[in-house]
Amino acid sequence: MAARPEVQIYSAEGKAGAKLALPEVFLAPIRPDVVRTVHRDMGKNSRQAQGVARRAGHQATAESWGTGRAVARIPRAGGGGTHRSGQGAYGNMCRGGHMFSALKTFRKWHRRINKDQRRYATVSAIAASAVPALVMARGHKVDEVAEFPLVVSGLTALQKTKDAVKALAALDADEDCSRVVAAHKFRSGKGAMRNRRYTNRRGPLVVFSDADGVKAFKNIPGIDTCNVSALNLLQLAPGGHVGRFIVWTQAAFEKLPAIFGGINEKSEVKKNYNLPRATVTISDVQRVLNSAEVKKACRDRVKNTQRVRKHTNPFVNKIAMNRLNPNHKVQKGQAKVAKKN
Repeated sequence: MAARPEVQIYSAEGKAGAKLALPEVFLAPIRPDVVRTVHRDMGKNSRQAQGVARRAGHQATAESWGTGRAVARIPRAGGGGTHRSGQGAYGNMCRGGHMFSALKTFRKWHRRINKDQRRYATVSAIAASAVPALVMARGHKVDEVAEFPLVVSGLTALQKTKDAVKALAALDADEDCSRVVAAHKFRSGKGAMRNRRYTNRRGPLVVFSDADGVKAFKNIPGIDTCNVSALNLLQLAPGGHVGRFIVWTQAAFEKLPAIFGGINEKSEVKKNYNLPRATVTISDVQRVLNSAEVKKACRDRVKNTQRVRKHTNPFVNKIAMNRLNPNHKVQKGQAKVAKKN
């Protein structure tokens, strides 16, 4: 991405037009670990508190039989004449008993997220969306897409869904939408009874600016829309995986430098915010390890270590031995006298 300072703008018909300078946010360091952590915590903030009844599992008249009857000391239902009598109760291993560590509504359901960490995850997800290898690794079918990031002008003028479908076909992005439609299937398990009947994949994300909208894309399966002023990590990196296929409108793309600023320039929207710097500027780690500077530093460290060890070795250094054994000098003199005699 650093080798491409400009980005081509395409029309809704797929024709190449003018060029725009690449915003510095696409050069931000890509940190999948930060994205996963923030995505996990953000997903927890939409949960609703739930818990079990206070007396759940304890609504039985049960009492332990004690020892001596060759049965466990778990409380047992009383009575007779029915299969329920004598059965275990209360315990979490018993049928109809309480659950272990029962859910409470006062559990810590939500998570606080550091603002800088949340912004770091957002810029990492945006930068990853401009790397074709990461987009393909996420499962998107983008072999025919002209370039990344994909900037399109004229999307806001589209009013009908059929026009939006034609625009995606002209941009060679319709194959990813077909993948989403083909993967639509019925959910297995009890989630089907809980208003989650079907599972779907994620297709392209269309990002627009404040002044316009992309309502024509709302009814296409798998396509999400998002305002550039309110980019959401749950949409930028679904499942905590970076590399979502993003289609930028020209107006939204032009707003990115003002929103995120640069490495040396402050953001106009976020107070006192700069883009994070990369920890390692050279990605060729083998070249760094084999450089003359690193080798010299390692040799100097080894020499210093050997010198320190020599000074602290009591079998080599007399001062170190006398420090450990103050009587060593006397013993050595006595040994010399005995040897002469």
